[in-house]
Amino acid sequence: MIWNEIYNCDCIEGMSRIDAGTVNLVFADPPFNIGYSYDIYHDKKDYKVYLDWSQKWFDEVWRVLKSDGTFWLAIGDEFAAELKVIATREVGFICRSWVIWYYTFGVNCKRKFTRSHVHLFHFIKDKENFTFNDTTIKIPSARQIIYNDKRANPNGRLPDDTWILRPQEINNEFTPDKDTWTINRVCGTFKEREGWHNCQMPEAVLERIIKVSSNPNDKVLDPFLGSGTTVVTAKKLNRQYSGFEISKEYFELCKKRLQKKQ
Repeated sequence: MIWNEIYNCDCIEGMSRIDAGTVNLVFADPPFNIGYSYDIYHDKKDYKVYLDWSQKWFDEVWRVLKSDGTFWLAIGDEFAAELKVIATREVGFICRSWVIWYYTFGVNCKRKFTRSHVHLFHFIKDKENFTFNDTTIKIPSARQIIYNDKRANPNGRLPDDTWILRPQEINNEFTPDKDTWTINRVCGTFKEREGWHNCQMPEAVLERIIKVSSNPNDKVLDPFLGSGTTVVTAKKLNRQYSGFEISKEYFELCKKRLQKKQ
């Protein structure tokens, strides 16, 4: 397989072409199995079929990752608990963090609280040996920006495990000359919005993950390209990248998005 390329194929097939123990970071935002309308993928599989399929591609993620590699998984409420159990008890991953990404502009629901979060599982293979570049993602502390406390660490602090991604946390990703200052879901007013994928991940979320869990020139893999945010952000951060997308339409649009990113 050639790196810095993306492929139009099933993720399990694609990962089978990768040599074992060669990937530094995998980020996956798979179908949530909630009936979302994809062009060719059926997103409402039988419960057991979905879990069995999930373990199959988890197994491939484990195989391709280096011994000090990292696996980040984005998933919704419906299968978060089950997939965490499969990843840790069946496959062998260690859950280092269970992060909640609070995206502030929620999905309106009937007769329940508005949904405004996604689960981000931070999995590793070796609890003593993994990449965690804390200095690259530190943010200003409340002591610095609210209380002006002289005791505050001038280097800031690590983010909590609930990610709000306020303007002061994202290194001028949205500057005052832009019309959106906070990161929620990628909505119509966002400059980065591509407009052809309803589940587009914000680049700032991937930027935090890629910075903390990999180094320049490391290999970053996304088994479910979707809108292509992972590979676009990896390219911007000088990582080697690759990914798989089963939809021919999404694949071609991802290629165009990658070509635009210098």
